[in-house]
Amino acid sequence: MTGVISSQQLRAMIAQGQITADPAITPEQVQPASLDLRLGSIAYRVRASFLAGDSRSVLDRLAEFEMHRIDLTGGAVLEKGCVYLVPLMEQLDLPKGLTAVTNAKSSTGRLDLLTRTITDGGEEFDRIPGGYRGPLYAEICPRSFSVLVRPGMRLNQIRFRNGHAVLSDDRLRELHAQSPLVDNDAVIDEGLGFSVDLKPAKGTLVGYRAKPHTGVIDLDRIGHYAPSDYWEDVHAERGHIILDPGAFYILVSREAVHTP
Repeated sequence: MTGVISSQQLRAMIAQGQITADPAITPEQVQPASLDLRLGSIAYRVRASFLAGDSRSVLDRLAEFEMHRIDLTGGAVLEKGCVYLVPLMEQLDLPKGLTAVTNAKSSTGRLDLLTRTITDGGEEFDRIPGGYRGPLYAEICPRSFSVLVRPGMRLNQIRFRNGHAVLSDDRLRELHAQSPLVDNDAVIDEGLGFSVDLKPAKGTLVGYRAKPHTGVIDLDRIGHYAPSDYWEDVHAERGHIILDPGAFYILVSREAVHTP
């Protein structure tokens, strides 16, 4: 069956040893159509981002890039602007026809915490070919805030899929006609487009910009920090804004999304 693997199928993959981990995978990691991945106990500070490349292992290449290593056991700070490589607790033993893609969790993305997965023999970030057998590594680069991390934290997630599990533009148009995907005219061109709302119905607030100089964020302390300590309001007084180069923004979309 073509499509993304469901939670029931994920549990079957775990039981069959296609996904393993040390310590064992917890029920909380299994999401409706994805599996959360956990940080291991060591972070390597590296000079630059890299891929293993054909027939090379990540650990072989690490010798070329490693600057120093950090024990995460008691918690450690990953500093803004630096690149780190963290072995993940999970490993894969995929059948030939099953591929995987990874991405940062939404909470990770909202902190501008670039998190990508690399593999042995990998020539592309966040893409895992069918038949892959081996470890997973997270490349982490905090771009706006320094963060405190610990082993077991879940910064990214993995989805498994059979076949080509992407909807065509024609299929998106059919879905929108049957059950609207957005609350106004859908812009569909190699996917569903979204735009920034610079003329809100009420007020002028259209988003937030990360402050350039802030304290460390402990990723375990959900709801602890005052937003104003880390973000400043962005207002569109005359229906436009100017974006500062290198700054990180969270802006509201004009479209409201509906999932069929």
